Amino acid sequence: MLASPTPTHYQPVTRLSTLRIATRESRLAHWQAEHVKALLQPLGHEVSLLGMTTKGDQILDRSLSKVGGKGLFVKELEVALEEGRADLAVHSLKDVPMDLPEGFVLACVMEREDPRDAFVSNRFASLDALPRGAVVGTSSLRRVVLLRDLRPDLRIEPLRGNLDTRLRKLDDGQYDAIVLAAAGLKRLGLGERIAQVFEPEKMLPAAGQGALGIEVRAERKELIEALAPLSDQRSWMAVAAERAVSRAMGGSCSMPLAAFAVYSGEYLQLRAAWGDPDGQAPLVRVRSAAVVADLEQAAALGTEVAARLRAAGAR
Repeated sequence: MLASPTPTHYQPVTRLSTLRIATRESRLAHWQAEHVKALLQPLGHEVSLLGMTTKGDQILDRSLSKVGGKGLFVKELEVALEEGRADLAVHSLKDVPMDLPEGFVLACVMEREDPRDAFVSNRFASLDALPRGAVVGTSSLRRVVLLRDLRPDLRIEPLRGNLDTRLRKLDDGQYDAIVLAAAGLKRLGLGERIAQVFEPEKMLPAAGQGALGIEVRAERKELIEALAPLSDQRSWMAVAAERAVSRAMGGSCSMPLAAFAVYSGEYLQLRAAWGDPDGQAPLVRVRSAAVVADLEQAAALGTEVAARLRAAGAR
């Protein structure tokens, strides 16, 4: 469920007492929470952080698709919101299930960082430079099917853990290269680790990648109003369209699905791709565009693109 985006000319009037942000304990999650804190304080709010460890952070020996999906990263934070121990939770939207539990909403989506995937290697400058049989690490089924389409001669191996853990495994020589979200690396000042950024035409991003969303209880109308100045309307429309594709496809981390939208004038251009994780079907790519001025129109575009995927053979 989504709260409605607020016009960019809106001026905040609500001042609340201390706002408590529930956050995962990883360094990237803390950066994201501190970022929101730094934006809220000049608006007159006192802000504190509530650090938490989620099941998604604890289970590192199995893929997310086998242990419950991306909801493992947000459930404990939602419990904190429900119990009143926290007022808001800051999420990387690509880690947020397509349908929030009843009583929760996205209060806003912030301006998007770089949505692209990054190729990280200590020895090779690009994906094309990897030798046959090189080992590439990723935890994403989406990246697996896209990498196989680009380089079927590579060994794609599972890679779990927070960003620092994944980089350490690369540095320890367990992989020849790994693929990560460019946004996380840039937010932590690790942009120099990026050997190559994949353009979307080559490696289509995940729905919501690079965007931060703030989740609250739906009845907290005054809090939704207070968070409105942090929202970026065009970023929200784009990720709403992307998430609608995934929702219509029954998307989860067990769905090898990509969706990426970008504005060109008043038109929102949306591309999506689906691949067979077993490699028994060809990669399916579709695209569409429409004039999108609100969340309903964004969702309609996403639903249309999902229908095109199914018509082209995605399942």
